[in-house]
Amino acid sequence: TMLKKVLLGSLGAVLVLTAGILLGHFGIQRGSTTPDWHLSHDRSLVPMCLSRELTKVPHMATSPGDEKTVQYMLKRWQDPDTGLDQAWREEYKVYLSFPDPNTPNKVTVGDPSDAVLYTAREKEKAYSSDQEDPEVVQPYAAYAPAGHPKGRLVYANQGKPSDYFLLNQTLDLTGTIAITRYGGEGRAGKAINAAPYGVIGVLVYTDPWDINDGKMSDNNETYPYSWYMPPSGVERGSFNTHYGDMLTPYLAAKDDTYRIPEKNITGIPPIPTQPIGFEDAYALICDVKLDIYNREELKNSANVMGVIRGSVEPDRYVIYGNHRDSWVHGAIDPSSGTSVMLEVTRVLGRMVKQGKWRPRRSIIFGSWGAEEFGLIGSTEYTEVNNLNQSNVIYKIPVYIISNATLRASGSPSAQSVILKASKQVKTPGSDSTSVYDNWIRYFNRTSPAYGVIPNVGFLTGAGSDYAAFIHFLGITSMDISYTYDRTKTRARIYPAYHTAYDTFDYASKFIDPGFTSHQTVARTAGNVLMRLADSLLLPFNCSDYAETLEGYLNKAMELNTVLEYPVPAPISEPLQNAVRNFRSAATRLDQLVRDSDLANETPLKVRRINDQLMLLDRAFLDPGAFPDRYGFRHVIWASSKAGQATFPGLADAYTRARSTGLDSDWKEAHRQLSILIQAIQGAAHTLGDAI
Repeated sequence: TMLKKVLLGSLGAVLVLTAGILLGHFGIQRGSTTPDWHLSHDRSLVPMCLSRELTKVPHMATSPGDEKTVQYMLKRWQDPDTGLDQAWREEYKVYLSFPDPNTPNKVTVGDPSDAVLYTAREKEKAYSSDQEDPEVVQPYAAYAPAGHPKGRLVYANQGKPSDYFLLNQTLDLTGTIAITRYGGEGRAGKAINAAPYGVIGVLVYTDPWDINDGKMSDNNETYPYSWYMPPSGVERGSFNTHYGDMLTPYLAAKDDTYRIPEKNITGIPPIPTQPIGFEDAYALICDVKLDIYNREELKNSANVMGVIRGSVEPDRYVIYGNHRDSWVHGAIDPSSGTSVMLEVTRVLGRMVKQGKWRPRRSIIFGSWGAEEFGLIGSTEYTEVNNLNQSNVIYKIPVYIISNATLRASGSPSAQSVILKASKQVKTPGSDSTSVYDNWIRYFNRTSPAYGVIPNVGFLTGAGSDYAAFIHFLGITSMDISYTYDRTKTRARIYPAYHTAYDTFDYASKFIDPGFTSHQTVARTAGNVLMRLADSLLLPFNCSDYAETLEGYLNKAMELNTVLEYPVPAPISEPLQNAVRNFRSAATRLDQLVRDSDLANETPLKVRRINDQLMLLDRAFLDPGAFPDRYGFRHVIWASSKAGQATFPGLADAYTRARSTGLDSDWKEAHRQLSILIQAIQGAAHTLGDAI
């Protein structure tokens, strides 16, 4: 066999891979054997990476700390003994937003004579030297405009359109400042939704009920005594709705690239906005003044790239990416994922340098810059590189946000490879329970084909660096993390998220003591990566995609989204036929694979099947499907305001048409249905025999 033995283990809660590999002249004929996975133990390196390099200083995008992490990544990936075949930096000139370091943003309460009665904190309370670092950026709303609004404070819940509509029924919102809590609406949306009602400023805070299970005291309840956010903690963030560099839409942000005028940017707050801690949110009353001094700059931001070239199909790529920049120290987001990726590359690099192993397909590693400002580094990479016909999959960030269970999301066709890998790795603290068996206890669903299985979520919306890959390019993608037991807390994410408290101390005490979850995620992610890069046949299952489409169709029928159109022809039947055709095509391709001795077939037959599997998600792209939604072309995975597990464009259009009754809205619903039917039919043809 091509792959005689692959050994997975852990070094310091990470991954060690040792492999003995025999490559024939035509390795494509010899790569069908599933790896054997054996584990060894040493627990030193990941905590060392986290503490010594990745979380030592704040490393916000383009800061001196960020440049230090760039140099560290390059040093590791260019190491003569454990580095990759090649590593380099790619520079982009991107549009970022920062607070003025000399004139901090302020939130004050004043009386009618403008005397200041109360001033909100400019920086979070220091519990250790980490928060005292001069490079800790003041909490701010990136891309919110500068300004000095003063007005009566109104509570606007989550800042959703319905919240402002309801308020406006009883209050004149003109000239007011809205205070909103995180959740329910995107960051920028809280201000965008407010402006039409005459609101002149917005405050955003994290409610302790949403993140802390109601805990509020730093005397004994919150950090530094537990994982809960302390009262002064503030979630920073990018307040924009689009992803990528905003001045160069659909173009890579190079020095000479055309840039649109700043006044033409959309999807950012039109009014001054500022995040605050819940201790200040509870103290604010009456008239509030915001003094916001944010400013925008063009700054050079770097991606760090590396590659291990494939031995048989070097023109087919598996991309493993993780963003590098953080708002402050970023021990969890993103450094937990960066440290795992560094260890994976170190061990794979050593095997390559020693001549013991080389993957069938090329593996590209990406350390993205400026993710926190709107997925900029990864998006610019997709805009400058032609990935459409050669990229197999994008394997997206690994995060360790607690130590209870694995959690994964991905394209349906990638479900099977994640599940198989999880069965071969043991859960932390157990020699008998697999990650799969533990995972199924926390997140599960009933599959018509498999029964009860762990639930692999969908990559809807643009929550991380997968956005440009799956939504714009249609590249099969996945996300793997370790998370907390959601039956024991209401926290929507780990409480130190985007605050000055996301430090090595916090991670080692409250997130993953002993870093055993880092080890487990690394071994699982490494298992998946090896399968993607080395399997003769790509480990994708198109029948799992058919099951998802059938589930979406059933939900659509349940919601009557294809039954009540005021048009003459019955148009639910074509959608049902399209889904049935997709199922038939998937079944035929599965049968072809089962009936073929692929290890002894012509390489072109294997290549053709792999291309069908690889290009499946591309078939669901439609450039005209969502003209008002930047970067979204995938008709299955775009996010939906309808909040239902069904076809997003159709569900949103139908919901709007039912609400307004306008003929134009019903026509848009019919258009969305037609787009969907043709995309599914096209995907079915992708899986069929060549004409």
